[in-house]
Amino acid sequence: MKTAISRALYNSVWIAITCWSIIYCPYLHAQRGLYGFLRNDASARAAALAGSFIAVQNDPVTLFYNPAGIASTEDNQLSITFFKHVADINSGFVAYTTSLQALGVKSNAPIAQGSIAAGVNYVHYGTFQRVDRNGSSLSSSFGGGNIAYTIGYANELDSQWFYGVAIKYINTYLDNAATGAFAVDVGMLYRIPKSNVNIALCVLNAGGQVTPIHGTHEPLPLDVRLGVNHRLRGLPLLLNLTFTRLADEVPTFTDRFLNFALGGEFYVGSALRVRIGYDNQRRREIAADTQPRLAGFSGGVGITLNTITIDYALSLLGIPGDVHRLSLNVHF
Repeated sequence: MKTAISRALYNSVWIAITCWSIIYCPYLHAQRGLYGFLRNDASARAAALAGSFIAVQNDPVTLFYNPAGIASTEDNQLSITFFKHVADINSGFVAYTTSLQALGVKSNAPIAQGSIAAGVNYVHYGTFQRVDRNGSSLSSSFGGGNIAYTIGYANELDSQWFYGVAIKYINTYLDNAATGAFAVDVGMLYRIPKSNVNIALCVLNAGGQVTPIHGTHEPLPLDVRLGVNHRLRGLPLLLNLTFTRLADEVPTFTDRFLNFALGGEFYVGSALRVRIGYDNQRRREIAADTQPRLAGFSGGVGITLNTITIDYALSLLGIPGDVHRLSLNVHF
């Protein structure tokens, strides 16, 4: 009887988690499993730019988008992001970057000239009341969620080429049951300073599940991305374009490039940033609804005060609702 009750609870909660993934992470089918949370935007700035972020420099959350960007980040930066969903569902990111030299490494070896980063990505699905097989509430409760721990390293091949790699351990838990997975991210960033252009290529979430759930292995959301950004001359605007999920199976070759995201960041003085973004993949998937509204669009602002930056983003998901994010970036 106890086993039957546990399985019923287990299956019910996983159904709830899957529904959350479908409604509030409306990307592609691969994201609707246990590891869809790995595709969540890691900061309010990135979310406001619709996730078009792999070619961005000097931001700690590049750890989650393109580990090569770690090498372009100034020492001792901390980024914290929190966003809340319906009911008790909430999620967040933490990332910290610094250089090996700043940590006291004195070696002149090329590998010692690199930078490192550490980050955490989590989703908590709230607390569930334990019930018996008749639906009567018991005195205890339990929770479920996902958490991923990431460590990254990046260095430069020369003054224009950066490379990076990140290793992550992912844990999914429900009550006393848990499953783990390992993944690797690799990326490159090429800078053309004279043209104010960055070009980036990365592979994310290459790995697999270590322990299956009830004998079933859940795939990780493997993602290949290609991106470019350009700071316009004479205009305070940073444009970002990213093609995502280039490894997905599609009917034709040209369909592969329909998965793109655009983002623009306007510099208003030295302290204010205004951002807008559009995710075509998100829009196409939500467009099946009768009222897609402004699904796929996003926007936000950022304010820099000395060594502290506060960012806010609003992502529009159509009928399912909107997602608000708030981030804090501190440069020690």
